[in-house]
Amino acid sequence: MSNPLAVFERIARTASELSYGAEEETEQSHPFDERNIHPELSKVALKLFNNGHYSQATFEAFKYLDNIVKKLSGINESGVKLMMAAFAEANPKIRLTALSTQSEIDEQSGFKFIFAGSMSAIRNPRGHDITTDPIDRCLDHLSFASVLLRRLEDRQP
Repeated sequence: MSNPLAVFERIARTASELSYGAEEETEQSHPFDERNIHPELSKVALKLFNNGHYSQATFEAFKYLDNIVKKLSGINESGVKLMMAAFAEANPKIRLTALSTQSEIDEQSGFKFIFAGSMSAIRNPRGHDITTDPIDRCLDHLSFASVLLRRLEDRQP
């Protein structure tokens, strides 16, 4: 009678070899697809990303986010000032929650600072300074911008 552990090991190795060979035959997906980058951000950042302009791709994505908040809020500001006014808990131009519980008010406040911080910490340095981002940092930034854009899409009416 065969050793069950040896049989399992042989099956596992065979399965691994089969799946490895299948991966070689399929096309690799684009990092934007792997990271589920928002389609609207792809429109402004994909070509720059594909050409290796990672900092510029990040900048354009956050500039797009800034412009969407400006359009939705009707506030003629940009960056931190825009985000602080657009998402203000007292009189928000963009309501992310119903603001009926303390938790919802806290969430609105938190996102106000997250949106403002993204402009200050991510967009601004790429717009004012010469910045060189590695590919992974760019993908992280684009993923983060995608989260924020999707949160805007889920806002309250």
